Amino acid sequence: MRSLLLTSIAFSLAVSAFAADDYKLGPDSEKQVGVPQGIITAHKWSGKVFPGTERDYWLYVPAQYDGKTPACVMVFQDGNGYQNPTGGFRVPVVLDNLIHRKEVPVIIGIFINPGNVPAQGKGQGRSNRSFEYDTVSPQYATFLEKEILPAVSKDYKLRTDAAGRGIGGISSGGICAFVAAWERPDLFSKVLSHVGSFTNIQGGDIIPGMIRKTERKPIRTWLQEGSNDLDNLHGSWPLANLQMAASLKFMKYDYRFEFGDGGHNGKQGGATMPEALRWLWKDTPPAQ
Repeated sequence: MRSLLLTSIAFSLAVSAFAADDYKLGPDSEKQVGVPQGIITAHKWSGKVFPGTERDYWLYVPAQYDGKTPACVMVFQDGNGYQNPTGGFRVPVVLDNLIHRKEVPVIIGIFINPGNVPAQGKGQGRSNRSFEYDTVSPQYATFLEKEILPAVSKDYKLRTDAAGRGIGGISSGGICAFVAAWERPDLFSKVLSHVGSFTNIQGGDIIPGMIRKTERKPIRTWLQEGSNDLDNLHGSWPLANLQMAASLKFMKYDYRFEFGDGGHNGKQGGATMPEALRWLWKDTPPAQ
């Protein structure tokens, strides 16, 4: 009997391990016949808020943008991964499908890579990603407000109200997105975080406590996390996201917490992207 029980447990664990992180993209993440496709353009930026840095960014403009009506806008950190039409997230493809069916408003996507500091002389260049993304401060929101959004607004009419703006990212980009909205809820009212690094990389583990002790802010948040995510010297990613969800619940925020069995990747985030965007942008009021 004991042998049979052990065999059953071992079989169950094997099935669970095989099934873990087994997320697949659905039809909303694939190009559909008859659906107009938006245009993606590549750009470069170097500015003053993060001096000495250079970065790439991409713009997605949907076919339905008419050049007259201000469009909603959503900013994505680690932008290349989100804008890649054949990658794991495929945000432009998802937006094509959802905008076509009027399940989300007309949204212009801004996909920004973290800054890099070029090599000087015989030295080596370095990434500025952790400083920009993991630091709990208003600096990244200021970078978007003072540099990126005005640059895009020179060519496209964007909504300036928080109800028409969202921000998202994965890992350190996820905590960056939440902090930007937390620091500046007048700029962003919607947050999408995939396996967010709410851990002590640059002090981000304080955020769940901040949420509990601060008057509720007008932010709608979608959190996605996996039970097999990272656990290292910076902290436990699953535990950190569970604490985030608990704090948002305690303070009666408008939030969704999708807790799966994945690791530190975008598999579940990509599979749930259409649902996340529909939920985040539901009931979006028109521009004033």
